[in-house]
Amino acid sequence: MSSSPTHLSFLAGRLSPPFSSERVGLRPQRVEVRIPKSRFSCSAGQSGFFSRLGRLIKEKAKSDVEKVFSGFSKTRENLAVIDELLLFWNLAETDRVLDELEEALLVSDFGPKITVRIVERLRDDIMSGKLKSGTEIKDALKGSVLEMLAKKNSKTELQLGFRKPAVVMIVGVNGGGKTTSLGKLAHRLKNEGTKVLMAAGDTFRAAASDQLEIWAERTGCDIVVAEGEKAKAATVLTKAVKRGKEEGYDIVLCDTSGRLHTNFSLMEELIACKKAVGKVVSGAPNEILLVLDGNTGLNMLPQAREFNEIVGITGLILTKLDGSARGGCVVSVVEELGIPVKFIGVGEAVEDLQPFDAEAFVNAIFS
Repeated sequence: MSSSPTHLSFLAGRLSPPFSSERVGLRPQRVEVRIPKSRFSCSAGQSGFFSRLGRLIKEKAKSDVEKVFSGFSKTRENLAVIDELLLFWNLAETDRVLDELEEALLVSDFGPKITVRIVERLRDDIMSGKLKSGTEIKDALKGSVLEMLAKKNSKTELQLGFRKPAVVMIVGVNGGGKTTSLGKLAHRLKNEGTKVLMAAGDTFRAAASDQLEIWAERTGCDIVVAEGEKAKAATVLTKAVKRGKEEGYDIVLCDTSGRLHTNFSLMEELIACKKAVGKVVSGAPNEILLVLDGNTGLNMLPQAREFNEIVGITGLILTKLDGSARGGCVVSVVEELGIPVKFIGVGEAVEDLQPFDAEAFVNAIFS
């Protein structure tokens, strides 16, 4: 197999499905192991479970490309000026056109470093004669953005290991959409037949457990909540992961308290949570997903750097992108941090948390 057992592809479906039976050599005899047939027929130690689930989710995400397109309407409006600039482009006006194109990218929060790189590459290709029309320039622009995302954003699928339960921690600042994102992710997983347990690890915000309980009821998932007002987050998550292990849950989704990235004591609590779940299931948490508010644009970068330094972020969930004209921040975050975007929030509906697809994103922001 091409993937190591500790990094099974969740969305890409790269691993081969399990055989219905296989022979295992045991000196000096041979024992035949039969795997029962079901929708998800493999055991926790067999890679086929998550890869088969991943293929189903990825196929449905591809069919939901219209949601992504509509979710980036404001960014697309910002960048529509590019089509006007290139419609009647001629070589004599190259400098003016590229200056205005640069401004459009900056306004959409592509960031100065990325913007300059894209524009200078276009300038070189125009002057060398590689690009001879506005259409070719537009295609080259989209190709440059797609290349950046593909290069730094290769692991967009969830990496859920090979032991049940897989553990996913959701972290971020207050108001970024952590609990809502967790609920929407649970909905997507539950719809594919996965047994999901939620853990209400946000023990600071009074209404956090109530909010997650509503999501549990809405999605049909089970939940573990704090016992007592002074319960520690690490204790709640430990209890949840133990239950997940004992009762055969596939995935435990762990909510955590919202915190400013500059609050040292609260960031230390995240370290305690990470260590606690790792004591119950070796290798857990499999994913630590940082939720970032798309409306903050490039201001999300300091948050992401700090969280990554403290707990080691494995992926990003970018929310509220449907309400922002700054969708270029997706490219900036990937390029600056090298952390893959796993999901994007493109609406308020429960289905609007979409697995990130670079090609769909590029087609959505450039009309």
